[in-house]
Amino acid sequence: MRGPVMSKLKRKIKFFVRTLLSILHKVFDCLKEKDSSISSPMEPQVDPKKPAVPISYPLKTLEELQNKSYFESFHFPFNKCSVPLPPSRVSKPQENRPRMLVCHDMQGGYVDDKWVQGSNNSDAYAIWHWHLIDIFVYFSHNLVTLPPPCWTNTAHRHGVQVLGTFITEWEEGQATCKTLLASKESAQMYADRLTELAVKLGFDGWLLNMEVNLDLEQVSNLKVFVDHLTVSMHHSLPGSLVIWYDSVTKDGQLSWQNELNEYNKPFFDICDGIFLNYSWTEDMPKSSALVAGKRQFDVYLGIDVFGRGQYGGGQWTTDVAIKVAKNASVSVAIFAPGWVYETDQKPNFEDANNRWWGLVGQVWPSSLNYPELLPFFSNFDQGHGKGVYIEGQKALDKPWNNISCQSFQPLLEVPLDTETSKLQVFTNFQDDSYNGGACITIKGDIEKGTNFMVKLFQGTIALGNLPVRISYYVKSEENSALGIVLNFSNSQGIKTSAFLAPEGTSVSNSFTDYQSKFVVLLPSKNQKISPTKFSIPEVQASASLPKVSNNWVFKEYNLKMDGYTLSTIYSVSYNGTLNSDKVSEIIKENNFVPSSYSTFQASELLQNQNVTGSSSAIESTANLEYWASLGNISITSPEDDKKVPPSDMWIINGTDISWETASTGGRMLSINIGWKLKEGSYFSTVEPGYPFPRYDLYVERINQLQVNKLRGIHPMMDKEVDYLGVAVVQAFYVSNLLVPSECKALKFILQVCMPSGIFVPLEDSPSFSINVPSMT
Repeated sequence: MRGPVMSKLKRKIKFFVRTLLSILHKVFDCLKEKDSSISSPMEPQVDPKKPAVPISYPLKTLEELQNKSYFESFHFPFNKCSVPLPPSRVSKPQENRPRMLVCHDMQGGYVDDKWVQGSNNSDAYAIWHWHLIDIFVYFSHNLVTLPPPCWTNTAHRHGVQVLGTFITEWEEGQATCKTLLASKESAQMYADRLTELAVKLGFDGWLLNMEVNLDLEQVSNLKVFVDHLTVSMHHSLPGSLVIWYDSVTKDGQLSWQNELNEYNKPFFDICDGIFLNYSWTEDMPKSSALVAGKRQFDVYLGIDVFGRGQYGGGQWTTDVAIKVAKNASVSVAIFAPGWVYETDQKPNFEDANNRWWGLVGQVWPSSLNYPELLPFFSNFDQGHGKGVYIEGQKALDKPWNNISCQSFQPLLEVPLDTETSKLQVFTNFQDDSYNGGACITIKGDIEKGTNFMVKLFQGTIALGNLPVRISYYVKSEENSALGIVLNFSNSQGIKTSAFLAPEGTSVSNSFTDYQSKFVVLLPSKNQKISPTKFSIPEVQASASLPKVSNNWVFKEYNLKMDGYTLSTIYSVSYNGTLNSDKVSEIIKENNFVPSSYSTFQASELLQNQNVTGSSSAIESTANLEYWASLGNISITSPEDDKKVPPSDMWIINGTDISWETASTGGRMLSINIGWKLKEGSYFSTVEPGYPFPRYDLYVERINQLQVNKLRGIHPMMDKEVDYLGVAVVQAFYVSNLLVPSECKALKFILQVCMPSGIFVPLEDSPSFSINVPSMT
């Protein structure tokens, strides 16, 4: 009997240790949130119905949830997501493959990201490795955590679903559950309220975290709550998800199982998946997969990046736990990747974050391919910078942050065999950008006759039978050439590539060893094409000579690829003659890897060069002979930019106008500016909700003798125009705008950005004017 008794005792000890670790994990997480909330209050002003700078905030009581008071808040319209999920993610949200869920949990939530219109902290936390992620959960220890729209916008842009969090914990959570689970009707009512919040705000579902002990009679209503929420979400928002967190069991006991078993499976069976607790042992993922059966990929193995009781230790060895999930054929749930930011990992957040996600990417395959729809545009913006640039001109000379502005993020993958290259590719935040706050820079040494390729995007754009226009902006030093390579395939398995070559390129060989053909497009039209012109010659293949804008050179190519799908976009750098055979070989092998270089060496190089940014690849030297930057890339059809609404099709007005006397003289104006297309116009009837990705706001002070340049001068116009900010919904709140006493009127200008990334010229943009009242 000694053996069975000892075995049972060991199991009890293991269970006790795992439970203790879970409790300590929870306490530590709550204390972490408490510390962060001291410097980052989450509450709106006293009356959320009154106009104020828009913020995101959670709901803290069931009363707020029940009475729908959030929808009466001034902040509600600003918190709506403006970017829908791609159709493929709506139709196939739960593909039969391992998936990665990332749970935000950064400093308790609602820090810099709570400012809906952006903040001035260019060093704020962000995520940009979206190709590895399937589901993003915004988490805090508030009852109802509503994801700030910046996260939903950028996640959706990359095809990632976003979940809010509903959590009950401690004594307050038990009191909440008494009301929530008082009856079947109450459980269904609160589930309906959560569904309504998700649908109206535009995110994709909920993580349910019921970390309280329950009476046994409450469990049946808890099941009603979970089941009704899941059914309601699926009905109201196809493709939505409800994920259960491994906490309370079917017996009502708060007992983290760390695996899928008979105690938590009843909840797993009535929702879309389970997020397992973190204190698992090596055998638990495999046993969970067996219990889940055909739904094994709906099991998300919890991995705490802080490493609190975590198998493998988390932190820089988080990949150890990920490998266990991969080998067990279950999905992963990465908790608190903000560890890199919160613990100030060296040398800086940008490089440390790239290094951490690079380790993850080496053991976990990319989850998503993007882009998949036309028009496609990326300016490589991560949603922050030292200034704001619009078409090569600096609109704002101040640090800024707004994750909603994050563009499609490049992979920045390099060929595995790059030992002989001495080039470095990185996201550059220091030099002048073309659009947004960053560009892609490649610099270092390159030997004549060699090439350096970077995989930028891996997508699936079906081109049909229409011609497409490919354009990009580049600036470079003399003899530093940068071109674009596009990979295509069709249903017959034929693969074709096109090299968009800069003018003056000489090409060695003829790509005869490639599977089919390699089209080389060289400049052939002796004219300059303005990026604000929308006509495209319908030719099989052509290119235009460059247009220069503040050292940025515009290049445009037209291509017709009937029945093909665009799969991969590369940049290729060379000095002198392009080695086409080498390019062909690299494309054929397709052996690219994420950033596996020494981040510390790369960062040291950047500091020596007075450049900061996120870097990828390989050796560098101090004597740089190659330098080129890519400002943006755009792929459009001939129709994409013809539907530009004229300025008289817009209705713009100002509400909630408030004037105050400034302490330095003059006035301070607060105003809510809203706009929409006229009803009955072509644009409102044929294409409702036409997807303009952003709106930039400016103000012109009329009849002023002096201008206090608080927000930077926009040099695209002869008049002095101040840049106010960017909006992704059809409203922008201006707070405490200084109006000098000499100013008699204000003109607010709305600059619309087209889906291809082209901005409507300011002189053609709609505007709204307001007279300044005389001072009494």
